[in-house]
Amino acid sequence: MTDTPDQLLERARAAAAAARQAADLAGGVADQVATAAGAAAHAATGGAIDPFVFRFAIFVLAICVGYYVVWSVTPALHTPLMSVTNAISSVIVVGALLAVGVETAGADNGPLWARALGFVALIFAGINIFGGFLVTQRMLSMYRPKEGGKSVAKH
Repeated sequence: MTDTPDQLLERARAAAAAARQAADLAGGVADQVATAAGAAAHAATGGAIDPFVFRFAIFVLAICVGYYVVWSVTPALHTPLMSVTNAISSVIVVGALLAVGVETAGADNGPLWARALGFVALIFAGINIFGGFLVTQRMLSMYRPKEGGKSVAKH
């Protein structure tokens, strides 16, 4: 049985509303966890550490850990790592498309800044995916057999 365009539109709106509700719930939980962690640090130090400083310290530590994890990867594992990075970026693209297309998905417009940030995220994730595929192709071409001392692949 085939749905009519109106039925499909209604189902899409219901799915968009459910996705919006899930995103709001997930954002609320993440905010509550960060707020609780900041408040715990504030309370444990007798008010000496501002919750913002605690969150910022976690952000800086995450950058350092990410740097050392990525730069310590052996070249043989670089291609699978890029594949995982491309998969993460594709999830970001889905979220960015939802943020940019909030006007078309539902009845409300959503804030302009959210759509603008979604567009920026869409551009950056697209560049990351495209660059990841280029790097992966380059890495794979290094493992192709060589003819007469010259690589078959064009660099």
